Amino acid sequence: MSGAWIAVLVTSAGCYALKFAGLTIPERLLSDPRLRRFAELVPVALLAALVAVEAVAKGNALVFDPARLAGLAAAVVALLLRAPFLVVIIAAAAVAAMLRLAGVA
Repeated sequence: MSGAWIAVLVTSAGCYALKFAGLTIPERLLSDPRLRRFAELVPVALLAALVAVEAVAKGNALVFDPARLAGLAAAVVALLLRAPFLVVIIAAAAVAAMLRLAGVA
């Protein structure tokens, strides 16, 4: 069995265990406002970190890619205008593609 399959199986087992743990947490713990606030903010923070890393990293190096950053800016503007998610993705991709077509890095 290859290392990739081992990683997939271990990750799958970890996800299942995490899901199971979430179902078995006592209600008194879930009603704690601090834990509830933490549970609401962690996904947002993780998604923001993922976006930041993907926007300015290529492999192990930091890169300044104007087209990619302009696409991210277009997505932010679309989100601020309350556009549907599909429109946000299309706007970001279109801006980045047009800039790349125009020869911007």
